Amino acid sequence: MHAILIIVLRSSIVYLSIILFIRLFGKKEISQLSVIDLVFILLISNSVQNAMVGDDSSLQGGLIAAATLFGINAVLRYFSYRNKKIAELLQGSPVLLVYSGHILEDHLKKEHISMDELEEAIREHGVKNIKEVNLAMLETDGNISILSENFTKRTARRRRPHKALMNSNSV
Repeated sequence: MHAILIIVLRSSIVYLSIILFIRLFGKKEISQLSVIDLVFILLISNSVQNAMVGDDSSLQGGLIAAATLFGINAVLRYFSYRNKKIAELLQGSPVLLVYSGHILEDHLKKEHISMDELEEAIREHGVKNIKEVNLAMLETDGNISILSENFTKRTARRRRPHKALMNSNSV
């Protein structure tokens, strides 16, 4: 029983430490995984395995560590859902990047977002110019949301269902 508690405790500490590290290194990194980031994640998972299970490389030890991670994840999701302050502590809060066509450069610097990255996100949303952006937000998941006059006009025109949905009777 003592060995199981050690694995649970070690797995919990590793899980919470990884959350802390991700929060410290910024939310932008979460949604934009490059090859370097993927390799990094794979190596981190391998490097912390021994920290979670210690010398116990048995199936039971691995399953206990995995169950602990699932359990902690479920508990943190539950409390994040129930308490806004806990959610903000764990996930952060959205950051305003552009307001009424004006770039908030201090916010870009704080979040380590370059002008090139911001302009790319704006183009991905079909907006030609930063001046057309009503609101650009760095969301807690690392994505950049863009709202513009162009966006509202485009969505206002799409009121009918897609023709594939209109023609399907068998769904």
